[in-house]
Amino acid sequence: MKLAGLKSIENAHDESVWAATWVPATETRPALLLTGSLDETVKLWRPDELTLERTNTGHSLGVVSVAAHPSGIIAASASLDSFVRVFDVDTNASIATLEAPPSEVWQMQFDPKGTTLAVAGGGSASVKLWDTATWKLTATLSIPRPEVPKPSDKNSSKKFVLSVVWSHDGKRIACGSMDGTISVFDVARAKFLHHLEGHFMPVRSLVYSPIDSRVLFSASDDCHVHMYDSEGKSLVTAMSGHASWVLSVDASPDGAAIATGSSDRTVKLWDLKMRAAVQTMSNHADQVWGVAFRPPGGAGIRAGRLASVSDDKSVSLYDYS
Repeated sequence: MKLAGLKSIENAHDESVWAATWVPATETRPALLLTGSLDETVKLWRPDELTLERTNTGHSLGVVSVAAHPSGIIAASASLDSFVRVFDVDTNASIATLEAPPSEVWQMQFDPKGTTLAVAGGGSASVKLWDTATWKLTATLSIPRPEVPKPSDKNSSKKFVLSVVWSHDGKRIACGSMDGTISVFDVARAKFLHHLEGHFMPVRSLVYSPIDSRVLFSASDDCHVHMYDSEGKSLVTAMSGHASWVLSVDASPDGAAIATGSSDRTVKLWDLKMRAAVQTMSNHADQVWGVAFRPPGGAGIRAGRLASVSDDKSVSLYDYS
C-alpha cells in the first residue's frame, strides 16, 4: 500500500485549515472535499485538480469541524461561534442553524443512515444528538462523573469532549476527551457503556474500522495511535511513530490501512497487518489537523484518495493504492 502526492493547493484558505471531510458523490456530481478554516469559511473542492467549487460564509469565528450527510446532499459546519450551520451542498442554501452554549460544539458526524447528527459537546462533557428531520435536539449522552473524585479532578474540564464517531452499524457512538478517556455509548438506549483506557492526553480524533465494527482507532496528543476492541474494552495495540501530537486519524475504505496527521507536520500511512507506519508524507510546513479518505462510490471511481489539511493553510490530495 502506498500514497502518492497528486496535488497541493497553497493558501487554500486565508488562515489555518482545521477540518476536512468528503461529501459523497451524488448522481449529478463526484465526491467533493469539504474544508473548514480559522478564516471562518467552508470551501468545497473538486478532485483531482482541487478546483474550488464554492466558498461558504456564514460563521463569525473559525470553523472547527465539518460533516457530510451520507446522501451527499447536505453538510454541516461547526464554529467557535457555537453555531452549527446545516446547508445544501450544491446551492449553499441554509437548512438549519443549531445553537449551543459557548465551547460546546466541537467535532460532528452524521450517523450512517443520515437520521442523526452527533456533536461533541466540549465543556458539557457530553455528546448531543440532533434529529435531521426536525433539527431538534433528541438526546444528550453524558459521560458519567467518577463516583469518588480523584484529588486531581478539581474541575470537570478533564472530560471536555473533543471528538465523536459513529460505528458503521449506527449502534455505537464513541467520544474522546481532553483527559484521554474514550467513552462508548449504546445509541438506541442512550446509555453509557464503558470507558476505553490507555491515553492520558487529549484524544482529538476517532474512527471505527469499516470492516470490523468492534475495532476503534484513536489519535492522541501522547503521540500514539491506539487500536481498541471497543466492545471487549481492551487495547489491542498502541502504534508509535509520530514525533508529536497525533491530531487526526481516518481508516481507508478497504480497512487495510489508517492515515494520521500530526503536529510533527507529517501524514503517515499505517499498514494494519504490520501495525506499523509504512510511509511518511512531509509536504506540509505546519501541523496537520485533518486527514480524510474519500468514501467509495461515484461513477467510474476506483481510485483511492486521501486528503490532508494543515495550519500552513494548504490542502493536499494523494492517491492511495
